Amino acid sequence: MPTIRKRGQYQWEAQVRRRGYPAQSKTFTTKAEADAWANMIESEMSRGVWVSRSEAEATTLYAALIRYEEEISLSKKGAAQETSVLKTCKATDMAKRPLATIRSADIAKLRDDWLKDYKPATVLRRLAVLSHVFNIARKEWGMESLSNPVELVRKPQPNNARTRRIAANDESVVLPDGAESGSERGAQDGELERVVKASGSALLPSIIWLAVETAMRRGEIVSLLWVHVDLNRRVVHLPSTKNGDARNVPLSSRAVAVLQALKTSRDDANKDTTTGSEEKAGRVFAIRSDAVTRSFERAVVRARETYVSECRTAKLKPDGKFLTDLRFHDLRHEAASRLASIFPMHELTKITGHKDPRMLMRYYHPRAEDLAKKLA
Repeated sequence: MPTIRKRGQYQWEAQVRRRGYPAQSKTFTTKAEADAWANMIESEMSRGVWVSRSEAEATTLYAALIRYEEEISLSKKGAAQETSVLKTCKATDMAKRPLATIRSADIAKLRDDWLKDYKPATVLRRLAVLSHVFNIARKEWGMESLSNPVELVRKPQPNNARTRRIAANDESVVLPDGAESGSERGAQDGELERVVKASGSALLPSIIWLAVETAMRRGEIVSLLWVHVDLNRRVVHLPSTKNGDARNVPLSSRAVAVLQALKTSRDDANKDTTTGSEEKAGRVFAIRSDAVTRSFERAVVRARETYVSECRTAKLKPDGKFLTDLRFHDLRHEAASRLASIFPMHELTKITGHKDPRMLMRYYHPRAEDLAKKLA
């Protein structure tokens, strides 16, 4: 029989002792709550389905997130991105609560709060990380009694698929008569040419051209090693990719020229100095993925400002879509669309790394005018 005793003026302690099980005790504010809890525990022990809740009741979500980051996240390829998600989850009020007290209604409220400021895909990624934290705690951290409240809530449907193509040239700026030829050529530059010119990074221009010529992901480019670059065969080998499979990427003439220039510069530098870590010497680009994104975003902003200034000088209205809402990952979209006009879909999957041709349709966005030219 459970034991219920009063502790102080406003507390009741319930104790359950049963042979073969560790003693259980918990304090409540009312005797009715103490009775209900004790009866539930005793019933579970009698039926042989009882599991300890002490670990889940003593571990806060914040502590679980820290442990998850140290034991799970750091071994993932996308550790940097997931660390950012974990940081966001740690900052929530819910992080202060024990795991056992978090219910699906709490997760639903957090989901709705996030959806006010972020796109569904972003919220979906955050919920996926939270769900994995609960699953790991239940399966590997001795919290078998813990349920996963994230599994019970409705997931937002991502509706932010992008169809952004890169403008090849800016036809909206036509300088008045008498403009210098150099300025006129600059006005006709496409988006990527302008971003490259506006970049303050020595590496970003090469990364941009390599991305749009090969359809490689940002992480694949920055982790590229010279030992995997074969300029004679015009092939780059990627031993580790996002989907876990290795693949070989063919290089266009422009991609070969970009890598050849980098190799020549590297060889010249190695003649003059022997300093530097062996790891960085073996990498084509000594830069982090997040640094590439930040550098690209800054270059786009500067390029847009220059473009708007030129339009004002020419007394023309700037194109609202030119150099706006342009992201680095759009280069992969653009590259896939360009390559799709050269290779059949089953061959294109070997270049881009998609296992299913249907997945490639997310990135394949041909221009309607290009399709129209193929019609009789």
